[in-house]
Amino acid sequence: MNTRGSEIKVAVDAIVFGYSKQEGVSILLIQRKYPPFKNAWAIPGGFLLPEETLEDAVRRELREETGIEVNYLEQLYTFGAPDRDPRQRIISIAYFALVKSSQFQQLKASTDAENAQWFNFRELPALAFDHKEILHTAIERIRAKIRYQPIGFELLDRKFPFADLEKLYIDLLGRDIDRRNFSRKMLALDILEDTNEYARPEGKGRPSKMFQFNKKRYQQLMKEGINFEI
Repeated sequence: MNTRGSEIKVAVDAIVFGYSKQEGVSILLIQRKYPPFKNAWAIPGGFLLPEETLEDAVRRELREETGIEVNYLEQLYTFGAPDRDPRQRIISIAYFALVKSSQFQQLKASTDAENAQWFNFRELPALAFDHKEILHTAIERIRAKIRYQPIGFELLDRKFPFADLEKLYIDLLGRDIDRRNFSRKMLALDILEDTNEYARPEGKGRPSKMFQFNKKRYQQLMKEGINFEI
């Protein structure tokens, strides 16, 4: 017989994807301060308060446990297996967020979090609860979505060389891409602006043109029925 409490609680979890040219794609994790899974690494999250919307709860938990604010936030999936939490029946609504991790190197762990840290998404520690499953779902969603929606630009600096965009897609997809075909498709979409600026070369390389994403142009093309597919 299950002796756990019969009350069902609602929680939110936040899978935060970060990106930097040096570190590649990272995931933000917290180290739990209290049982269950004390000292284990986990996705930031917590219980929904009565007066909160789901999105408000996600943003509050991220502020409290990691000290960061996010702009791009999207609902991922609902996880509700009866045994996903040893305390009682808890249903979690998971969200994913996209940030430039270089802007959030000074993390502030508080409340339920002992520490907060970025991990390369290919070198993650063991995770508490069912967070490995949640994270896998988020990665698969991101890999699918960047092929038909330009969400990758949320991870790049406002101005970037084209090579950075290629590297981001390679890192996120976890495989190499046909760079010539990728360049042709991306430039043909007409959503990249040439800034008439050049990146300083690393070593003896040639300066690279700097581009920026034209969000207004993309939104207009969407109204006209553009087919964004990479």
